[in-house]
Parts: sequence; C-alpha cells; structure tokens
Amino acid sequence: MEGAAMKAGQITRIDPTELIALPEGSQLFMLPERLAIGYGGPAGDRMVSNGRFAVAAFLPPGYTATYSPAYIDDPRAMRLPLFSYCAAVSLKGRTFVTAVRVDRDKRHDSGLIEITSVKRNVKNFKKIFPKNRLIPHLETCALTYGCPNAQNFFLSRYECPLPTAPVCNARCAGCISYQPAKDICATQPRIKFVPKPWEIAEIALYHIGKVKNPIVSFGQGCEGEPLTQAEIIEEAIRLIRGKTNKGIINLNTNGSRPDKVKNLINTGLDSIRISLNSARAPYYMKYYRAVGYNFADVVNSIKIAKRKGAFVSLNYLTMPGFTDLKDEYEAFRKLVSKTGIDMIQWRNLNYDPIRYFELFGAKPSIGEMIGIRQEIALLNKEFPKLRMGYFNPYISSARK
Repeated sequence: MEGAAMKAGQITRIDPTELIALPEGSQLFMLPERLAIGYGGPAGDRMVSNGRFAVAAFLPPGYTATYSPAYIDDPRAMRLPLFSYCAAVSLKGRTFVTAVRVDRDKRHDSGLIEITSVKRNVKNFKKIFPKNRLIPHLETCALTYGCPNAQNFFLSRYECPLPTAPVCNARCAGCISYQPAKDICATQPRIKFVPKPWEIAEIALYHIGKVKNPIVSFGQGCEGEPLTQAEIIEEAIRLIRGKTNKGIINLNTNGSRPDKVKNLINTGLDSIRISLNSARAPYYMKYYRAVGYNFADVVNSIKIAKRKGAFVSLNYLTMPGFTDLKDEYEAFRKLVSKTGIDMIQWRNLNYDPIRYFELFGAKPSIGEMIGIRQEIALLNKEFPKLRMGYFNPYISSARK
C-alpha cells in the first residue's frame, strides 16, 4: 500500500519532496497497539490497514521531523514513551523518512563516539577529580543513559554539561527527567544534589583548557530548571571568569526569571538558549504548566538577554501539525521580529503525537498547516541573518 503520514491525527498522503533517506544513527520504533495505515484499494484512494503495528523513526540530532507516522489510534492505548516519532516508509528495500536536515554538526554522531575511550577516560577523570561529585553523576549520564554531551565531556571535546538543579519551576507534560504519572516514565532521572560552585568551575576550567572552541553549558536533560540555582551558577561563573576569558559559557533555560538572567549575563554568561513549544501564551502554559512565572517573563528574558549583548537562541520544540499551523507560525515570526534573536534550534518534541493535541483540546485540519519545511524556508527568507540549526554554536565573540 502507499505510505501515509499524519499531523494532529489527520492522515494524509506523503509529498515525495518531503522524503529523505533514513539518516545514519536513526532508530526504528514499533508502535504497539497502533495499526499501520496507508492508501490502497482498487484505485488507491482509500485508507487501509495491513493489520500490523505501525513503525516510526527516531531521528538523530540535526534532523527535524516534518510529519508524524500514520496509524489507527486506540484511545485506550497507553501513551507512547517520551521520544519523537517521525513518519517512515519503505520503498524498494530502503527506508525513507519525512524530515529536513537543519544542522550538519557531527558532535552527537554515535558513530564518532568511541565508548571504550569514554570508559577509560571516566577512570582517569575520577583520579583527576577525586572529590568532585559531578564526575560520577556525568559517568551515569554517559554510560547508563548514553548522553552524547556527557560522553563528549569525557572525550574532552565540544560542549561540557554542567547540571546544577534538582528542582524545576515548570511541570512540562513531556519532561524527560521527572514524570509523576504512572502511565509514562522519565527517560533520564535528575541530578539529586546541588553542586558547589567550585565543583562546577573545576570541571568547566579543565574542559576550557583542553578543548578547541569550548562551550560549557548549564541546563541539561538530567536536571530541572537551572535558574532555580541562579546564585550557585553566578558564583561558578565568577570563579571561571576569574581564571580565564576563553570559552563560551552557555545557559539552557526556560527563561522564567528575567532578573536572574540579567545578573548571570552581567557576571559573564555569553549565550543563552530559551526553550518553548509555542509562541502563544495559552499553549505554552498548557504544556509547560509553569509555577510562579508566565509567558511574559519568558519573552522578557529574551529581550533582556539581547539587550545585554548575549547570543540568544530559541529552542523551538517542534511537533508536526502544531508548529506549522498558520496561527502558530504568525505568532512565532512576530516573536522573532520583536526580539531580534540570533538563532532557532529546531528540536523534535518528545511526546505522543496524538496525545499532544489532546493537551490543548485541538483538532486542526491539514489545510491550517503550512508545513515544517516551508516554515523554515519562510523564516530564512524573512530573516536572512537568523541562524537555523540544532546545537549550541561556538561563537568566537558571543558579546555583540
């Protein structure tokens, strides 16, 4: 049967121009309790199922899904685990997916990460930093949960993770580090302690001293919101900048506390990446379920960071059928225009592609969508200086 794809629960034919060969490093997932659906029949014009479980692709970093997989959903089925799900089809023995490549950086390419070297270096790092509690924590991230940032840290390259926050001031529906509901589990548990400023600075300075174009980054998948530990981070930045001006100090955050963002940039923070699933406040709040802040605070943090001279990225959590809605696109382009951000990181949102729309009580039609690929092209045309990508970049001079 002819392959199909889905957006917001709406089944559609696949435009061949949306297809690319399955990228190296992808994983194929079988979706239990969900039957594959495509187009068939004598005229090939009706939706049919082959009675087998649907399959989705989990794309490697640097690729953004443009459609979700098509399937017959059972409302009684358990929610899918916290991964992203891209439509995949088979043609003449090859697998193709609906995706666009947004970043060619290979820092998370699993084929270039030698785990044997990671394990050997973990032992060496324990000897170098015998009292630093971040080392065993990052060891677990690297060897148990396969975090590429942690693995690269032990290989002394790219971006050094600096987790600091065991708590968060949001209750994101798709949080990968904390899930109170029993029907779904977190994919990587949070750090259980707040590191001392010297522990943070110790490994940051080591990384900066060893790596070409080094980035050290607060706000990792294995923690809550780093701005809840802003004072600890501020002191750590002072210690780092008291020893060196080299390297980019970055913060991945929800941008909930503009005053803290201002203080951190004044202390020496170079770049900031602020995450959001929507440029519209009602949909942001329904997904993030913010505690003690609102969407206006997030926008204010973006403006303050730009005004203070930091390099500002938006970590746009992308879901086909929502991100490319005409109303969402218009709200997002206005946000980009109003704030003058430097970069968009097109990250696939890890969530069940049907249950996501149930969060909002939304059932948009295909006609309301412009397409992820088309949205990126439109933004590129309107904002030619705006960077598109996936990873935090090393900027030789992050301050403008």
